[in-house]
Amino acid sequence: MSLYIEKLGRGPVPLVLLHGWAMHGGMLSPLVAALPDRCTMYVVDLPGHGYSRDCGLPLEPVACAAAIAKATPPALWLGWSLGGLIALTGALEHPQHVRSLAMLCATPKFARDEGWPWGSDAALVHQLALDLETDYHATIERFLALEAMGSPDPRAELRHLRALAFARGEPDLRVLQEGIRILETSDLRARLPELRQPNVWIAGRRDRLVPPQAMEWSSQQAQGRYMQIEHAGHAPFFTYPDQVAQALQPLLDSFDECGSHE
Repeated sequence: MSLYIEKLGRGPVPLVLLHGWAMHGGMLSPLVAALPDRCTMYVVDLPGHGYSRDCGLPLEPVACAAAIAKATPPALWLGWSLGGLIALTGALEHPQHVRSLAMLCATPKFARDEGWPWGSDAALVHQLALDLETDYHATIERFLALEAMGSPDPRAELRHLRALAFARGEPDLRVLQEGIRILETSDLRARLPELRQPNVWIAGRRDRLVPPQAMEWSSQQAQGRYMQIEHAGHAPFFTYPDQVAQALQPLLDSFDECGSHE
């Protein structure tokens, strides 16, 4: 089975959308609905998730980025949360293919340590890995609650996340564990200055998983732009899809003006 990629929209700018851990491409539907006239979108279900549950590809970022690049045209890539690590890897490894980059509540290093104060608690990430073994559904429920924290209406957002999370079936447990290992160990901070593409880092000010400071620092290292959505948490596309689309506007305009940066 191949990687599932849904093509949506009719606009001139090709846009690849990459979802977060334990989710699927359908989670990004509010953002898709905000961009149909500007973008032709390639909405990916990452390996082990959604309709790509049985595709057999590892979730490892280099392998994922290569497979997505092979299956899509040169494009703007947007990665949310874990999807951001894959989008960033794609931009670094396939710069002729990833023509511009949008990081949405995403970071080059997810776990906090002594040299990186702007990450999630490493003990929390490790506990998620342990809990997957004993209570699969409760672990995903905990992660959804963390994603909803900080939103204007966390209960409503949690209900929305919960309703959508399993709409394409349950993600593969092995790949979920693989994803936690990626969140625990990935660190692309040193490679940010290598980015040559236009890039934007879009943060939710109330995000409890990816601190805005991490994204602002990263944007400076990558010589990109930093945008902050004031009242948003970790999933700003649910409540503020138009603001996320507005933050993408300079990248979309750049694509139009430069003929896909050719």
